[in-house]
Amino acid sequence: MIDMLDEPWRTIGDVLGAHGPAVNAAQSYTPTDYSIHFFLQIAVILLVCRVVGWAAKKFLGQPQVVGEMIAGVLLGPSLFGLFFPDLQAALFPKETRNILYVCAQVGVGLYMFLVGTTLRLDHFQSKAKSAVGVSVAGIVAPFLFAALITPFLLDIPGLFADGLGQGSATLFMGACIALTAFPMLARIINERGLANTSLGTLTLTAGAFDDAVSWCVLAIVLATFGGGPGIALLAIVGGLGFAAFMYFFGRRLLIPLGRAVEARGEMSDTMLSIVLMLFALCAFVMDAAGIHAVFGGFILGVCMPRGKLTEEIKRKVGPITILLVPVFFTYSGLNTQLSTVNSLSLLAIALGILLVSIAAKFGACWLAARLAGEDNRTALGIGALMNARGLMELIIINIGLQKGIIGPTLFAIMVLMAIVTTVMAGPLFEIVYGRKARAAGALGALGSEDQHGEALKVRPA
Repeated sequence: MIDMLDEPWRTIGDVLGAHGPAVNAAQSYTPTDYSIHFFLQIAVILLVCRVVGWAAKKFLGQPQVVGEMIAGVLLGPSLFGLFFPDLQAALFPKETRNILYVCAQVGVGLYMFLVGTTLRLDHFQSKAKSAVGVSVAGIVAPFLFAALITPFLLDIPGLFADGLGQGSATLFMGACIALTAFPMLARIINERGLANTSLGTLTLTAGAFDDAVSWCVLAIVLATFGGGPGIALLAIVGGLGFAAFMYFFGRRLLIPLGRAVEARGEMSDTMLSIVLMLFALCAFVMDAAGIHAVFGGFILGVCMPRGKLTEEIKRKVGPITILLVPVFFTYSGLNTQLSTVNSLSLLAIALGILLVSIAAKFGACWLAARLAGEDNRTALGIGALMNARGLMELIIINIGLQKGIIGPTLFAIMVLMAIVTTVMAGPLFEIVYGRKARAAGALGALGSEDQHGEALKVRPA
């Protein structure tokens, strides 16, 4: 009788196990095992991200996206895995991470595609001087600061790989400090009502350029670390060549799509398939070039004809990102272990890197915007937004960890820097720019954006 009662419980407990044939003295995962894990993972990810996002917005005044980033870290080994290691390992086994990775890339790539469709090129052209100045400052200052602190960091065992040269270490640190949280910046801009403003366009453009440069620098570091010069050459030439092709020729080739949707009055399923196919190809090109898939989606969105086509894209593609974007945050969080920063000296180093990063990004971008003719309030708002690093930082340091460039301790320190600079971006922006702009009617109230993240138009008082 007892065996009959125990059997169902053993069966339920075995659901998340591997059921394939033995491989290297362990059970392998069958397609059904992957499917079972995937659907349960999606349910847990969506639940935790919505709850933490709601709490972050209600109690901390943070946008939903920051809560999702924190939720991703909480689901990893830093909290969930720390207190419930067996349950965390059963829910997110390493064998299923590749599936989550692909879903994460699709989700964040589609989101950046939507962001690209909202970019106002006329705003960029009117603010070209400021955008170029902010971009250059956001690159030069971080690398100068990195050159100052890297020799000190190289003397501390375990932060960088043994035998890594000072030049490569400096380039890597510079790329990390120069990064802007491009996907997260886009969501913050949308959620703060800046999607159709010149400030939002300027910041997105500068952030995109800074991230592209950082990825090119990372390719150079990988080349000097054993990847070969072809990696760096492919990233730089391929990325710039693709962007130039899309801007000068791609926009013309896409015009018939816009005309077809305008004539029909809606987007057919066939047209949607064509658009998604083009998205996948652009993401492939940027990924294959060694930059990142998100830039392929963003560039395609920028080049899409405005009008009914982009409206239909937002309506039909937007809801998909609600499902897939949280996977992006969780995947990165699963690779984050904060417990390695476990001494006062390491905490002091973490604080020093944080302060240097803020000074290099926030301070330099503010100064560049002021020199370009922006008023002080706008310049401070740009600096606050550009200082956020988010999960683009997590991606690049994950690559550094996987390639053996940095150790787990420096990885954890850079994760802390990414979280703090991202969490502070929204409140700091509201203090220096948002509150006064909303009071003056230049921006809508927080949370007034529609479901696709496009800011609602604010009627003048």
